[in-house]
Amino acid sequence: MNTIPTEYRLEGDGANIQALPKVSLHDHLDGGLRPQTIIELADAAGVDVPVHDDDELGSWFAEKADSGSLVEYLKTFDLTTAVMQTSEGLTRVAREFVQDLAADGVVYGEIRWAPEQHLARGLSLDAVVEAVQTGLDEGIDDARNQGHAIRTGQLITAMRHADRGLEIAELAVRHRDRGVVGFDIAGAEAGFPASRHRTAFDFLAGQYLPVTVHAGEADGLESIRSALFDGRALRLGHGVRLAEDLTIERQDDENTYVSLGPIAQWVRDREIALELSPSSNLQTGAIEAWGDELIDHPFDLLYQLGFRVTVNTDNRLQSATSLTRELALLADAFGYDLDDFETFQLNAAAATFLPLDDREELAEVIREGFDEA
Repeated sequence: MNTIPTEYRLEGDGANIQALPKVSLHDHLDGGLRPQTIIELADAAGVDVPVHDDDELGSWFAEKADSGSLVEYLKTFDLTTAVMQTSEGLTRVAREFVQDLAADGVVYGEIRWAPEQHLARGLSLDAVVEAVQTGLDEGIDDARNQGHAIRTGQLITAMRHADRGLEIAELAVRHRDRGVVGFDIAGAEAGFPASRHRTAFDFLAGQYLPVTVHAGEADGLESIRSALFDGRALRLGHGVRLAEDLTIERQDDENTYVSLGPIAQWVRDREIALELSPSSNLQTGAIEAWGDELIDHPFDLLYQLGFRVTVNTDNRLQSATSLTRELALLADAFGYDLDDFETFQLNAAAATFLPLDDREELAEVIREGFDEA
């Protein structure tokens, strides 16, 4: 069962946040499984699970992930990836993933995952990408039958601590006309900069395939710099520690005066999107330099300074969340209203890896949906 409330209303005008059209840029396939699906796939595959009740298993994931450490947080994925080693399992997970996005009001989602982590039972890299795409297509059809219009794109991810970057980049390019829209690197960030995969990024640049890079989550400004200049990242996965490059010069009763360092200036001036994930950033300790509550998150500072901020879930299972819930939490913390929410979604639409005409159509869908709210 999904224990996340499906309806949150915005204080003031009472808008149903779940019904608003949304764009999801940073959402991991292996972090969005339904607990009941894990139990059923684990039983079929002979994989041990800590509990066999779906509600209790959901709570187990949230508790284990709430560690204050990205390394500890990532250990919860040992179980989810273990049940995603067959074509049938991958297709089911992808199908349900899209169903859940559509039910949450998402009209476009870019879904990232690492094919190299799904080969334990003999599947090839190409076979796992095809299995996931089959599930995504089925999920889109299911959503359409339920009256929801949704599109998806795969972000093929390489694990930054491994040495398969170029191989995975080539995989992404092979499938660019069959559902793949971009490339990412993920995993343990500290000690594994984007520069380790420079050959892969050079290849992708030559093939004109866009890139987002996890950076500024478990490591600081140098990791972000490497993502931008070694990885040629058009978006930053999380990027929350970019706030380390901001200096508050002075404050008065009405204003805060902030100076931007060179990396922050580059990101803002070029409108490089920040894929911020508030709940996840709390769980992994990404914002510990500023505090340990959502009100301490530099999201609002970055927003007020004109950065292209977007709102994301990262891993809906581990964070026991949804995009609707993340927006509601931000509204509670910072007093955001419907206009702010529309800005976040338009920011995300502009930052997708869709062609320009499609991005403009997506922005119009968002505007129309918010006009009707």
